[in-house]
Amino acid sequence: MAVRSGDHTGRPPLTERRRLATRMEIADEAVRLFVARGVAATTAEDIASAAGVSTRTLWRYFRSKEECVRPLLTEGMDMITERLRDHWRTGSSLAQAFASADDPGVMAAQGVGALRDLVRLSRDEPGLRAIWLETHFDAEVLFARLIAEGTDRSEHDLAVRLEAGMLNAALRIVVEDWALQPGEPAGPPPGEALADALHVMTRFLDPEASPG
Repeated sequence: MAVRSGDHTGRPPLTERRRLATRMEIADEAVRLFVARGVAATTAEDIASAAGVSTRTLWRYFRSKEECVRPLLTEGMDMITERLRDHWRTGSSLAQAFASADDPGVMAAQGVGALRDLVRLSRDEPGLRAIWLETHFDAEVLFARLIAEGTDRSEHDLAVRLEAGMLNAALRIVVEDWALQPGEPAGPPPGEALADALHVMTRFLDPEASPG
């Protein structure tokens, strides 16, 4: 069997990278139009035209115009997933694992702005809020799987599911807090803030574990 060029580097093959790039371009344009016009006044045809694709292509990737924004959210979840894998692989603390999320270049400035705008829009737009919450629901299942693999437990274990839920809640609240700050964000949601939030939740659930 022929080996694809992408297999040597671990990167997706070219066609897959193009597909991902197209989906992200559609997401960026969808958020831009939603901010400028409002969700109700923006059509799928508007988004497709702005992204330079046909409406048929847009519907092949997404089920609704609101779902066009999902790649912006899944990109962030992919980053968190990698931090978790690093945590289990290297034995680093959560603070160390998520600190790399603050490194320059983790998320392009355009993506940072679009994510902020999307989270802000989701407060008042039910369709976007549903996508935001669905993304976190899906992520919680993945978080449980990663925690289970890293600690040799079952992903169905109640404690594992609770830990995944805590991580998921902390992530959502930290990103919402970051997005709702006045002015322009200086960078992506801070990884250290996520680790701090997890420590707060741990102290709340087990006060005896708190230092001092």
